[in-house]
Amino acid sequence: MHSLSMSAMGASVVRPTRSLLLLLFAALLFLGMPEALAHAVAEGDKGFIQESSGVMLLPFIYMGAKHMITGYDHLLFLFGVIFFLYRLKDVGLYVTLFAVGHTVTLLFGVLAEVSISAYVIDAIIGFSVVYKALDNLGAFQRWFGYQPNTKGATLIFGLLHGFGLATKIQEYEISTDGLIPNLIAFNVGVEIGQLLALSAILIVMGYWRRTASFWRHAYTANVAMMSAGFLLMGYQLTGLIVSQ
Repeated sequence: MHSLSMSAMGASVVRPTRSLLLLLFAALLFLGMPEALAHAVAEGDKGFIQESSGVMLLPFIYMGAKHMITGYDHLLFLFGVIFFLYRLKDVGLYVTLFAVGHTVTLLFGVLAEVSISAYVIDAIIGFSVVYKALDNLGAFQRWFGYQPNTKGATLIFGLLHGFGLATKIQEYEISTDGLIPNLIAFNVGVEIGQLLALSAILIVMGYWRRTASFWRHAYTANVAMMSAGFLLMGYQLTGLIVSQ
């Protein structure tokens, strides 16, 4: 995994106006959200989950894809993960690791009735965004002389994310009739949603990487991403406190 060179970072530091604008945009993005709900599910989908019974593959695939496409937290983390990935097979590997982790703990959490506060999980996902931004900036190598294993971190954060969603599904009292096929279908939808969202991100990134501005603004982009991660952590921890 690449990280920013000192010269590239130094060149970007002198652009405080762009940095402030990006940070302001990130702040407005999170503060403009109507509710501090972790892994929120639309009311219509919530009602469908509570009332449905039997195997319903297509609806659950749809809800899984919708959950991922609207999941700003994990998409922000995956954006950081692919920031310096240029080969599609590398992108596919990291996306798969995240999906595998998500699937394992979602199934285990629901079937074993293991509950972890979704607010805590989403705060950890926010921390993962901060972690990845620092990794992209080369902070760990400069501070500690150590490069964390990004593949392992992606899998771990996927596992944690699955537990958060498992908690929500348990709250909605999903029917045991067709439970396993429906959960698997949901995860297939999550994977489809990931691929759709990341395809759009990769197209934009592909054009950006061809311009001279990519390396000039890469530092600013990762600082903005790190700030968004801190905002997300604060947002979810506030939601946890309010919900007590």
